[in-house]
Amino acid sequence: MAKRGASNLFTAAMSWSTLRAMGGWRYEGELPAPRKAVCLAVPHSSNLDGLLLVALAQSIGMSISWMVKDSMGKPPHGWVVKGVGGVPIERSRPHGVVGQMIEEFARRDDFYLVIPPEGTRSRVEYWKSGFYHIALGAEVPVLPGYLDFRRKVGGFGPPITLTGDVRADMDAIREFYGPDVAAMAQHPERIGPMRMREEERGDAEG
Repeated sequence: MAKRGASNLFTAAMSWSTLRAMGGWRYEGELPAPRKAVCLAVPHSSNLDGLLLVALAQSIGMSISWMVKDSMGKPPHGWVVKGVGGVPIERSRPHGVVGQMIEEFARRDDFYLVIPPEGTRSRVEYWKSGFYHIALGAEVPVLPGYLDFRRKVGGFGPPITLTGDVRADMDAIREFYGPDVAAMAQHPERIGPMRMREEERGDAEG
């Protein structure tokens, strides 16, 4: 559960001001219960999405993290990047990005890693599977996060525990978002179907 210390309250106040300045956005729903999770950022169609999700999470005292290039984690600017939630990754390391994030989950007591599964603001026909393999390998749930530009609200749904049955797990994710996920986006035409290539094989390999 997110904690509300003095610094968190200050950050929350700053985030509320940011959300008002961006048109009156607000967080809706309950605070996430698990202390660790892979958080989906859906839909992802504009440069505003990341800033909005960070501000919404901080407005309820929730600290979220996201992956950045290794070069962005080097001093002196790296201190700032890490301080606001950036997690540097080395793509050349053995086991790749997935392995590094599984290790990061293992060493932290509280960790919300936000990943836009489309991997881009442009329309794609398949989600990237990195979020799935990280959550499965780290044995943490997936939190379906959302931004609804129609109502200017965002939040996180109930945690989804992955089983390794890709199609069944994706069905659970699709059930949460429903058929109108594109309508929530700032640019609906950039939102493709919610599916992964692994579903066609019926397993979590790849």
